[in-house]
Amino acid sequence: MSEAPPDTPPQVRVIAMPADANPAGDIFGGWLMAHMDQAGASVALRRARGRVATVAVEAMSFHLPVRVGDEVSLHGRLLSVGRTSIRVHVEAWRRDRTTEDAARVTEATFTFVALDAQSRPRPVPPESD
Repeated sequence: MSEAPPDTPPQVRVIAMPADANPAGDIFGGWLMAHMDQAGASVALRRARGRVATVAVEAMSFHLPVRVGDEVSLHGRLLSVGRTSIRVHVEAWRRDRTTEDAARVTEATFTFVALDAQSRPRPVPPESD
């Protein structure tokens, strides 16, 4: 009953390194959250067709640890678009460096706001065809 990662390409893929870990070899949650923010922002900025800023993170749940050497793939899925905001659900999946086994390690919903040149909220443009 193992689940599989999303079938879409990840927005970010990175290898967990020793500098990102505590003495036990577990990767810091903040390191993982930063990469999740990048993945979510990648989805949001494409939809906003421009600059975005993170304004909220909802219900981040850590399911399993990430260890040094694991490959971490971050997948983002657009949830909703408001007048100036975009919500993106991000999942982080790890793959052990010696196997093809993948497991979801954490997930969260990020909210971004589209910004203009003066860093003020701007309307998200309509979807293009």
